[in-house]
Amino acid sequence: MSTMDVPEVDVSAVPDDAALLDVREHPEWEAGHAPHAVHVPMSELPSRLGELPESGRVYVVCKVGGRSWQVAAWLNEMGRDAVNVAGGMASWAAAGRPMVSDAGDPYVA
Repeated sequence: MSTMDVPEVDVSAVPDDAALLDVREHPEWEAGHAPHAVHVPMSELPSRLGELPESGRVYVVCKVGGRSWQVAAWLNEMGRDAVNVAGGMASWAAAGRPMVSDAGDPYVA
């Protein structure tokens, strides 16, 4: 698979029990995230790759889809099954998918 062939899904197609990887930076994560997501910022991913499941599909999300596309491409090149979540957390919030905030503030995409 070339990096141009990164699979992508709409937020509505992400299963509730999916392995969801949020690659945003810490302040973005604290502002609001999916309750079951695993947080590994893009900048930390190479050193924390072992924290991700080795098998099964991983759905990758960021704020609007750019960083997650890059991470999904990289994970696929590493032999993982990664899918980019189109539109990122901005689309997630707009779709009314569940979110939690570490600070207790409303999420702002």
